[in-house]
Amino acid sequence: MKSTIYLILLFPLFLFSQNEIKGLIMEQNSKNQRIPLPGANVFWLNTTVGAMSSEDGSFKLPYDKTYKKLIISYIGFRTDTLLIETPKSIFHVLRASDDLGEVTISTRKKSTATSYLSSQNISTISSGELLKAACCNLSESFETNPSIDVNFTDAISGTKQIKMLGLTSPYILITTENIPSIRGASQAYGLSFIPGTWVESIQITKGAGSVVNGFESIAGQINAELVKPTTDNRVFVNAYGSLNGRTELNTHFNKQISDKWSTGLYLHANNRSQKFDRNNDSFLDMPLTNQINILNRWQYINLQKGIISFLNVRFLKDDKQSGQLSFDPKRDWLSNTVWGSEINTRRFEASGKFGYVNPDIPYQSLGLQIAYSDHEQASYFGLNEYDIHHKSMYSNLVYNSIIGDTRHKIKTGLNVTYDQYNELVNSDIYDRNERSVGGFFEYSFDDLDALNLTAGVRVDHHNLLGTFFTPRVHARYTPWEKSALRGSFGRGIRSANIFTENQKLFATSRQINLQSSGGAIYGLDPEIAWNYGVSFLQGFNIFGRKADLTLDFYRTDFESQVVVDYENPYQINFYNLKGASYANSFQAEFSLNLMTYFNFKTAYKFYDVQTQYESGKLKKPLTSQHRYFANLSYESYSKKGDGVWKFDATFNLFGKQRFSSTEISPQSYQLPTYSPSVSTLNLQVTKVFSEAFEIYLGAENITNVTQKSPILSSENPFGSNFDTTFVYGPIFGSIYYTGLRYKLN
Repeated sequence: MKSTIYLILLFPLFLFSQNEIKGLIMEQNSKNQRIPLPGANVFWLNTTVGAMSSEDGSFKLPYDKTYKKLIISYIGFRTDTLLIETPKSIFHVLRASDDLGEVTISTRKKSTATSYLSSQNISTISSGELLKAACCNLSESFETNPSIDVNFTDAISGTKQIKMLGLTSPYILITTENIPSIRGASQAYGLSFIPGTWVESIQITKGAGSVVNGFESIAGQINAELVKPTTDNRVFVNAYGSLNGRTELNTHFNKQISDKWSTGLYLHANNRSQKFDRNNDSFLDMPLTNQINILNRWQYINLQKGIISFLNVRFLKDDKQSGQLSFDPKRDWLSNTVWGSEINTRRFEASGKFGYVNPDIPYQSLGLQIAYSDHEQASYFGLNEYDIHHKSMYSNLVYNSIIGDTRHKIKTGLNVTYDQYNELVNSDIYDRNERSVGGFFEYSFDDLDALNLTAGVRVDHHNLLGTFFTPRVHARYTPWEKSALRGSFGRGIRSANIFTENQKLFATSRQINLQSSGGAIYGLDPEIAWNYGVSFLQGFNIFGRKADLTLDFYRTDFESQVVVDYENPYQINFYNLKGASYANSFQAEFSLNLMTYFNFKTAYKFYDVQTQYESGKLKKPLTSQHRYFANLSYESYSKKGDGVWKFDATFNLFGKQRFSSTEISPQSYQLPTYSPSVSTLNLQVTKVFSEAFEIYLGAENITNVTQKSPILSSENPFGSNFDTTFVYGPIFGSIYYTGLRYKLN
C-alpha cells in the first residue's frame, strides 16, 4: 500500500513520451516498508547518459530506441539491469547487497545538491541537512548553506534576516510549496513562523525565477516543501531547549483515513521567559517570546481519475516582548520612563493545490493553486506605534503540455492576486488595495543530451503599477562529462512595503521622512530590476573521492528602487533612486568526500553592493564584502541503523561591514566607518539510539564572539541618539542547546 501511495503521490513525474523515461526507485526497510531511495545512479548501458534519483526517489532520463538496458545502482545495494524495449514508467525496488551475503558501503548521497540537469541554478537542501543545526524555524535553516547569509536585523527583536546575492529577503520570492508566503506584512518576521520540523526540503534558485511563480522575484527564489501526511512519520516528536531560555516542542500526527484521504496535524510551540542582559546595557539580549503554531493538512489522491490535491489550514499566535530589563508592559506601555516593545501577531491562512493529469493524454496536466491569509500585527517600539492588517488572496492556474514531443514543453496559465493593507504609523494611516491579473507562457527545450533552455514571459495588469512585461530566460549547456554551464537573465518588479520591511527603524529615535515622487504606493514608484547570471558546476574525483566545484557570478541592476537612507543619524529617508544601484555577487564553492561518511564543504563569497544616496554613491550598509564558509560533517555507520553518531561543524567568517554615517553625532556616539571582521563556529553532535529515537547536543557561536555595545545610547533610550540598528555580529554570545527526536512509523 505504501509503495502505491508513493507512486500516486508522484504521478506528475510519470508522464512519458517517445523521448523520455521516468520512474521511481525504492528500497525495502527492515519493517518491509518501501521507501524512496534518493541518490541512486540510473544510466543507459554503454553510454554517458544518466541521472541520480532525487530526494523522493524519482528520476528521468532521455530515451532513444537504440537504448536497451537500464542500469540501476546504489552502493550497499544490488545493481540491477532492466531491459527496456519501449518508453514506460519504471517502478523498481533495489535489494540490499547483504541479502547476497556481502556488505559494501562507501558513501551516501549529499544532503545539499545542485542539479546538473536543470536550466535554472537550483540547490536542494534535504531534511538531512536541516538536522545538522538547531533549525528551529525557516530563518535558521540556512546556517550550513553558503549561498544564504543570515544576520540579526537589530539589537532587540531577535529577528534574523536573510540575504542572497547581496540583497535582503524582500527581493527574494519566498514560497511554501510554490505558493508565495513570506511577503507583505509577514516579510519581517515570517521566516520564524515556519517551524523547521515542518520542512521536508528547501530549493534555492539563484537569479530570476520562473514566470510561473509571479513577477516579484528579483534575486532568486526560496521554496520550502512541507512534510506530507503520506510520507511523514505517523508520530513525530521533537523537544528542544537552550541556555538562552528558549524551549520548543514540535509534534506531528499523521493518519491515513482511506485509500484516497490522508491527514496530518502539526503542532509547534516555543517560549522564552528568562531575561538575559550579558552585556549590562540594561536591555534584554533576546526578547521574551511565546508562539503557538498549528497546521492541519489533508491530502487526496485518486489514481484512476488522475487527481491529487492538498488542503491546508493554519493558525499562528506569536507574541514578543523586548526592551529594558525593568520594562513592564502593563505599566510602561508607550511611556517615556522605561523603554519597551511588544509585537503581537495573529495569522490565519488556508491554501489548496489541485492537480489533474489526463489519463488518455498523460503529458497534458492542469494545476490550480489558491491561498488566503489574514495577518494582523499590533506593535509598539518605545514611543513609536506600528500596526498592520494585511489580507491576501492568491490564485494560479497552470496548464502543461508539449509541442510535438517532450523535447518541447510548455506551461501557460493565469494568475490573480489581491492584497488589502491597513497600516498605522504613529498617527498616520496608510491604506491601499492592490489587485493584479496576469498571464504567462513558458517554453522549455531539452535536446536530451547537452542543452536545455527555458524561456518565459508574463504580462500583468496591476491597478497601481499599470501594465508591464516580465521576461525571463535560463539555459544550461554541458560541455563535457559531469559539468553544467548556466546562464540566465530576467526582470522583476515589486511594490516596496517600506514600513513592514524596515520595522527595525521604529527601534530608533530617527525621524521618518517620505520624499514623494508622485508614485501610487506611499507616494513612491515601484522597484524594478534586471538580474543577470552565469554559473559553472564541475564534478570530478580526487584520489578516488567525489568532489564538486561551483563558480557563479550574478549582477542585479536596479532600473527603479526605493532607497532606504540611514546616512543621517537623526533621520531615515525613503525616496526613489536617482542614479545607479547594483549588486554584484561572486561565489566559489568546493565540496569533497574526504572518506566514507566524512564530507567537507567550503566557499568564498564576494559582494559589491552600491547605491546612489543623496550624499553620494556608497556601499550598502552592514553588508560584508567578503565571506568565508567551511563545514565538516561525519556520520558513523551501523548496519541496523542504531548506535550511529553524527558530528557537524560550521565556520563562518564575515569581513568588515560599512556603518551608515554617524559623523554629525556627538563624539561619544560616533562609530568608525567599518565594523571589525566577525567569525563564528557552530557545533552539533547527534546520537541515534534506534530508528525511532535520537538526541542531539549543540552550540552556536561556541567561541563566544559578541558585539560590544550593540545599542547606541542605551543609557538614554528616549534621547535623540538612540539606535538599535548598528548590528554586525552576535549579541548574546555562546548558545548551548539540546533536544530529542522520536519517530513512530
